[in-house]
Amino acid sequence: MKKVFIAGHKGMVGSALVRHLPANYEAFVMDRTQLDLEDHSEVLKYFKLHRFDVVILAAAKVGGIQANATRQYDFLLKNLKIQNAVMEASVNTKVKSFVFLGSSCVYPKFANQPISEEDLLAGKLEETNDGYALAKIAGIRLARAIFDEHQLQYFSLMPTNLYGPNDNFDDFSSHVPAALMKKFHNAKVSGEKEVVVWGSGKPRREFMHVDDMARACWHMLDQNVGGELINVGTGVDMEINEFAKLVAKVVGFTGSIVYDTSKPDGTPQKLLDSKKIHSYGWKHQVNLEDGLRQTYSWLINELRKGKIRGF
Repeated sequence: MKKVFIAGHKGMVGSALVRHLPANYEAFVMDRTQLDLEDHSEVLKYFKLHRFDVVILAAAKVGGIQANATRQYDFLLKNLKIQNAVMEASVNTKVKSFVFLGSSCVYPKFANQPISEEDLLAGKLEETNDGYALAKIAGIRLARAIFDEHQLQYFSLMPTNLYGPNDNFDDFSSHVPAALMKKFHNAKVSGEKEVVVWGSGKPRREFMHVDDMARACWHMLDQNVGGELINVGTGVDMEINEFAKLVAKVVGFTGSIVYDTSKPDGTPQKLLDSKKIHSYGWKHQVNLEDGLRQTYSWLINELRKGKIRGF
């Protein structure tokens, strides 16, 4: 049995990692109230106590375009603190394998499409989330340096836009899939005839179910990929207006969709080149509409229990 510490186990990605935990792993998790991941000394003490074989860093301060644009200080500083504390404790306790989870937002705003791993730092970042992106880029570089200097299997996975169970539905900090699902659900329940969506609806985005991301993570831990940066995506994107129509269909909202063009669009297109991870034998399994239906079914069940973030 391998001892794995999953940081951020209550979040969307972390909970998916726990759901798909392989039989040969023993998972260790800690609530935020029990272990402050920004505190170097606390994290090191915990790591010395348990001596993990594997660490997966799925904990981060995250948010959508509004939160990213207005909280640059928090997104940059807090993510740097978490990353540095967990990575330093991992090196000091000789954790053999470490997975650093990032985001497609690390790539330049006007990167070539599809975006390859070599495009990192090849251009200017999207202004609305460069604080978060810079923190993640620092984590990528740190994982590479640890591999180069300590010969430990530390590597980075960059997922495309994720959705699924345990997403964050908060109005201020949610990402596109959760934000749209909440808007259409509330409009349907209240009988509203119109839903307003931020931006022009023209930017193109790629969406992947979080269970596929979890499977990718466990799959890559069995490969020899120390130091690498690896994209994780479906290879298919669509305009936000197409995605909004699909979410409305899944939720059952039949009214009209209006686009508020006074709000920012963000990066024009983010489609990842996932050829590298495909070469290691991984491919996504969940069809987009099926995944959205499964997510909405989960949401309805959680709303009945009254324990959903952001509602």
